[in-house]
Amino acid sequence: MLGVIADTSSKAFLELVAAREGHFALESGHHSSRWLDLDALFGEPHRVMPFVSALAEALRPYDVTAVCGPLLGGAFLAQLIAHTLGKEFCFTERAMTREAVGLYQATYTLPVAFRQRMRGQRMAIVDDVMSAGSALRGTYAQLQSHGAEPVVAGALLVLGSKGEDFFQKRSVAIEAVVREEFDLWPPGECPLCISGVPLA
Repeated sequence: MLGVIADTSSKAFLELVAAREGHFALESGHHSSRWLDLDALFGEPHRVMPFVSALAEALRPYDVTAVCGPLLGGAFLAQLIAHTLGKEFCFTERAMTREAVGLYQATYTLPVAFRQRMRGQRMAIVDDVMSAGSALRGTYAQLQSHGAEPVVAGALLVLGSKGEDFFQKRSVAIEAVVREEFDLWPPGECPLCISGVPLA
């Protein structure tokens, strides 16, 4: 009997998250017309595992020694991928001041327990979804500051090209299970702001 072929299409992934249309401010500071509710993405592991497995296999050729992801969803993903590949795991935690303004104000911190262990490691950094790439950018900077070498960034879903452009300029490879076009604007160029549409 033939096994069921897992559906890792964009449509299948978007069914796992509650996509909403409107006017939203993202962690990066950019505005967008789409919001994905990722809180419950890992609530049904059997549904998300085909995507996790696909990303793990895409990362395998990079021969990394550890996998890191930003809390929350990126850390869940990183732990699953590290387990699949038989590699070490770590995570970063977000820190953002109330006074933060402008783009990419969030920073990510590697817990003290991981700092020496990650030094010299060849790293994959992963997140559930990457659009502007704020969480992965912060994780990348933090790992570099502690002597690790991020060589590939991965996501289950990559939205648009802004986050990917950042890593390509730094010769960090990008792997994604699925990709989607995505509207993303700095606040001063946001057509929804210009039209008077309030933020959700």
